[in-house]
Amino acid sequence: MASKKVHILEDSEVPSAVCSFIAELSRNAVQEKGKFCIGVSGGSAAKIFCNGLSTIGDLQWDKWHIYFCDERVVDFDNADSTYKFYKENLLGKVSLPESQLYAIDPSLPLEDVAKDYAKKIDAIQKGESGLPVFDLLILGMGPDGHTCSLFPGHKLLDETSLTVAPIRDSPKPPPCRVTLTFPVINVAKSALFISMGASKAEMLARVLEGNECEPLPAARVQLTNGLVHWFLDKAAATQLKAKY
Repeated sequence: MASKKVHILEDSEVPSAVCSFIAELSRNAVQEKGKFCIGVSGGSAAKIFCNGLSTIGDLQWDKWHIYFCDERVVDFDNADSTYKFYKENLLGKVSLPESQLYAIDPSLPLEDVAKDYAKKIDAIQKGESGLPVFDLLILGMGPDGHTCSLFPGHKLLDETSLTVAPIRDSPKPPPCRVTLTFPVINVAKSALFISMGASKAEMLARVLEGNECEPLPAARVQLTNGLVHWFLDKAAATQLKAKY
């Protein structure tokens, strides 16, 4: 069974393709079980998500439950807060209840922030592994191949007991964060990455087609029972050798 599906599109087509894909998954999940549980990320994916999905008229936002794949432990008025971005750019446009956009509690000590957020995620329906199973994770890939707040060479890559882990030495500021770990990431039903631009081409080739002894974090997203979808523009895909 293939573990990934690569979609190579024109630059202008990527946002609408991503949003159509997310919308269809949400409709199916709501029809099957009455809710849609999704993990989201910041950066360009957040802009595509908030701008594009808010224009699709038939989505049952009251059935959506939105969590964060990782989050910077900062106050909600801080520009680094991913929650702040979604609150300001999504909640006013759609009928998602604010209580179903699940924020961290940045007032707690870092380890307790992670424990508290793990309890919130624990409300998601469990799979055979006993772990919460997201319907979809929207992930990003950094220029060093990191995803969520899981960085190359970091000890959290081998974390197996926590679903949400604290990190206080992030090589990318701010240093204090919480992040989903690979055990819960890899039992999700579906995941997607969005990578656009020529600057991503070399790293994408390493992640998608490399054969490295120590796979980069983004390459370690290998779902047990689902596909990882990569939405790329042609510039990002220039160094890929396989035909997708």
